[in-house]
This record gives sequence, C-alpha cells and structure tokens, in this order.
Amino acid sequence: MTQETIRLTMAQALARFLTRQKTVIDGVTVPLFGGVFAIFGHGNVAGFGEALYQVRDELPTYRAHNEQAMAHAAIAYAKASFRRRMMAVTSSIGPGATNMVTAAALAHVNRLPLLILPGDVFASRAPDPVLQQVEDFGDGTVSANDAFRPVSRYFDRITRPEQLIPALRRAMQVLTDPAECGPVTLALCQDVQAEAFDYPESFFADRIWLPRRPEPDHGELHEAAAALKQSRKPVIVAGGGVLYSEATAALRDFAEKRGIPVMETQAGKSSLPHDHPLNMGAVGVTGSSAANLLAAQADLVLAIGTRLQDFTTGSRALFQAAELTIVGLNTQPFDAGKHAALPLVADARAGLAQLDAHLGGWNTSEAWEQTARRARAEWLDAARAVTAPSNAELPSDAQVIGAVHRARGSAATLVCAAGGLPGELHKLWPAGKPGSYHLEYGYSTMGYEIAGGLGVKLARPGDDVVVLLGDGSYLMMNSEIATSVMLGAKLTIVVLDNRGFACINRLQQATGGAAFNNLLKDARHEVLPEIDFVKHAAAMGAMARKAGSIAELEAMLKEAQADARTSVIVIDTDPMVTTEAGGTWWDVAVPEVSERAEVQAAREDYEKALKAQRR
Repeated sequence: MTQETIRLTMAQALARFLTRQKTVIDGVTVPLFGGVFAIFGHGNVAGFGEALYQVRDELPTYRAHNEQAMAHAAIAYAKASFRRRMMAVTSSIGPGATNMVTAAALAHVNRLPLLILPGDVFASRAPDPVLQQVEDFGDGTVSANDAFRPVSRYFDRITRPEQLIPALRRAMQVLTDPAECGPVTLALCQDVQAEAFDYPESFFADRIWLPRRPEPDHGELHEAAAALKQSRKPVIVAGGGVLYSEATAALRDFAEKRGIPVMETQAGKSSLPHDHPLNMGAVGVTGSSAANLLAAQADLVLAIGTRLQDFTTGSRALFQAAELTIVGLNTQPFDAGKHAALPLVADARAGLAQLDAHLGGWNTSEAWEQTARRARAEWLDAARAVTAPSNAELPSDAQVIGAVHRARGSAATLVCAAGGLPGELHKLWPAGKPGSYHLEYGYSTMGYEIAGGLGVKLARPGDDVVVLLGDGSYLMMNSEIATSVMLGAKLTIVVLDNRGFACINRLQQATGGAAFNNLLKDARHEVLPEIDFVKHAAAMGAMARKAGSIAELEAMLKEAQADARTSVIVIDTDPMVTTEAGGTWWDVAVPEVSERAEVQAAREDYEKALKAQRR
C-alpha cells in the first residue's frame, strides 16, 4: 500500500505536527499547544526558527528575555490550564539550553507538561567542536543536553529526520498522560533540523487529546471504602491532582455528603472556596491551626492527588494517631502508595464517584464535624487579626497580604513561588475559584514568580493576575516584566523589599545559627546597596510606584487596576515578623556538634522532635 507523503525538513515537520494537536474544552476544539517560547541562536534559528515562521499564524512564537524564565512561563501556562493545554520552548545549543534545566526540574517535580526543544550538536560531527559544544573526553555521544535526562519524563535526541515520528508520538503520550505527565526533552541536532524527509501525510492528521480518567481497581476500592467506614475522625488532604482532574465539584459534594473536613496542600489550595464551612485551609508546615489540629487527631487521611511531601506531612510527624490509615487516591501508583498508604489508583473525579457509591449511608459523626467548625472559626479569627490594617513603619508579609486582598479580592489570581511569602499565603490568602491560587512550591523556585504570572495571564487573559514576591526573587529574575509589557499581558506585581533573603535568615536563626550571609546587612559588603526597584521596573516599561504604608499600598493596588500595562508596586517590609498561629514542625537537620550554645540547644530540641516522626 502506497502512503501519501510530503517532503519537509525535520524542523518543518515538528512545527506542523504541533499545530495538528488539539483538545476539547467546554465543548470547543482548541489547539493543544498555546504557542512556543523561543530565544534563537545558531543552534535553532536556521532550522526550527524558519519552521516556526511558516506556522506563525497557527502556532504563535513568543520572544522572551531569559531561557529559564520563558520555560517557567510555559509551565505556568500549563498549570493555569489544569494541564489541558501546554506550550513548547526552544533555545540554541549551549547556555541557552542549560538555562532551562532548572525549569525542567520544576516541571518534573510538579508533574506539569512542558515540551523542551533545545538545539544540539551536529549529528554528522563534521564541524565538531562547534561553538558552545560541551565535549566529554570519554564519551563522544554526550552533549550539554544530557543534563536534561534526570529531569525529563522522556528524553530523546533526534539524529535522523525520520526519528521524529516515533519520538513525537511518545512525547505526546507522556505530555497528556495524567500519571506520566511531566517535561519532555527532544534534543534537535542542528544539521538534522535542516534535513528533509518524505513524511507520511497521516503523521499530520488532526489529533484530539482528551484527559484519561482511569477507574479504580475493584479490590483497592473495596479496601479503601472499608477503611473509611471504620474511621471515626477522617480528613481529606486535597492536592493539585484535584484541580488537574477538574474534580473540585466532586470533592465538594463528597465532603458535604460525608461530613469530612478538607485541608489543602500548596498545589491543591482553591480546590474548595475559602469560605466553604468544611475547608480547614492549609495543612502542614505552612498550615492553619484548624487543619493541623484535625490532622493530629485524624485516624484516616484520604490523600487525593498529592505527593505527600514533607511540608504537607510535617516531615512525617503531623499525623499522630496511633492507628492511622492513609488512603492514596492518585493516578500515579508511585504517589498512591507513599507512607504505606492503601493505594487507590484512579483519576480523582472518577475515584471519588466510585468511592462515594461504595460508602452507602455512612458519614462522619456530628461531633467530628463540630470539632472542625470550631477549629475553623478560631483560625479565621487569628487570620483576620494578622492581616488587619496596620500603621507599622515596616509592615509584615501578612499585613501586605491583607491589603492585597482588600484591594483586589478573592476573584484575583494570586501567583507566588518561594521565600517566606508562600507560607503566609498558604495560611492566609482567601482563594476563590479553582486555580485562583497559583503557587510553585514543589520545587520552590526563586525567580518563577514574574515569569509564572506571565504564563498565567497568557492562559487566562481575563484574569486579574497579581504577583507577590520578595526583593530576593525579583533580583534573581525580573526580565519578563519587559516581555509582559511587550505582549500586552498586564500583571500587577507587588515587591516586598525586606533587604535580603529573610525567610532563610529566620530559619538560620531558628536552628541556632548566627545571622549570616542572608540579609544584605549580614553579608560581606563594602557598601550596603540601595536598590531602587521603582526606577528599575519603570525602565522595563512598567508603571511603577512605591508605597510608604499599608494604606498607600491598598490605594495603589486599586489605582493599578486601571493601568493599561503591567504595574509594579514596591513596599518595604519587616524581615523578621512571621505569622505565629498555625504551622508545624519541619525536619531541618541541626548540627550535632557546634561551639554555639544556640546550636546546641536547637539540636536538643531537634532530637526530641525526631521522636514523633513516622518511619
């Protein structure tokens, strides 16, 4: 049988293939790939750059200012789209490629789809070594792109144009699979990008990718339902998988019907509206007093779509009941069985429906529900107190959060990533609709925030996107302010200037260490820098303001809503104040031997805390 073919370069075939991948959202067929972020160099401009130009009306190409940042933006796009849509990123060989390795790790940890297309060495090796080529003295097949291997769910190097066919098919399986989902790296040898091949026309047929919803195994389902029926004090931990499965309504209905309190991870926050009576708020190290009180008493934890990392479990010391059962409802068996859990391998929405059907008339006791409601009320009082308006010369992070919420409300989509703010936001931000709380805290990547805000805005252009970050993160990566202005993707960015890495400074001192090398004043210096963030942001085209108080910040946030382009508002904050209410222990190893009495005392406390840790 003769196949119809079309002669294209490998790069042209890749670009055309991406335009043919579709999905259906709310009954409308849309492109699966929202575009390609590209910074061109000699390793991709002639081949893939030319190919992207040919499809520019079907597959938009976005120019960024930093490779890591553009990959962060692409990841945020996928997260804001609940993994239903995604983006690709391309760079040249060398530093452009390795700049993206951190972003690949971020996507890997967070189970988020990202197609990474770096240029690579010449497959022919005729001109070796080319500019920016990394040479291994003992392995001629190695290139800089091998750094992507441990942080990619699937890695391939395209050394012949026909290899693209199986490679792209495998790539799409990984990018769209709820269990395997993560970054895919296809390293594109630069000579092969320009080589032609007779590709079968069937390779470019439209393909619609819909979310797979695996049903639970009958035996696992029976065991999970039996465990729930025997429990007296169950809780639900809602992770990011609830949002990615679009299971928020199913979670709400299940919790209400069964009377089970719900607590949220960083990735799962906004699974329930903040004002839902069964929403106990954040859980774990950065958790609310309500969630952590119930977690400590719980005899069963239904962990839905969560990796159960140390911040969620208080380093395995939060859940204290002697007879504790964990049921892991997750599409990924690796996650479903963590902490010796009873695995329930299934899609969150499908799994909740099946679990509900097996529970009959069972629900929790009125006494347990009342305990939850009282704990929630006490926590909300504490949260209101710390976020209330203040005349402090240097306000706390919590007071800034209160001002942002009063000015913009729960309808805003909040973006953050690293430092002290995620802990305060996890506890205190009143999230509204699903996905309105966008935190990258799986990899806790400083510098994600502004680029992430850009990705969210591209995915959800109608959202009021507010980015919160500290001066440390701002200085690490701020270039995509200029990109947001260029693309007309308006953000409101609030920079909390506490003059250093204040979160780690607090941790350093909490473990007995001296204040050293974190705040600018405690680092080696000849002169303390006086950084004018307002002028810096304005120089990149943003509207920029400096708030001298919480009241001014609130007023400026309201003014910024009318700005035509990205706004940056700077406010000085206290580096030492953090919310004392809520929270739980986190395992940060303290030196066994030290000359400092403070470290010795911290070590003694640490050894006591270790005794509560489950193995």
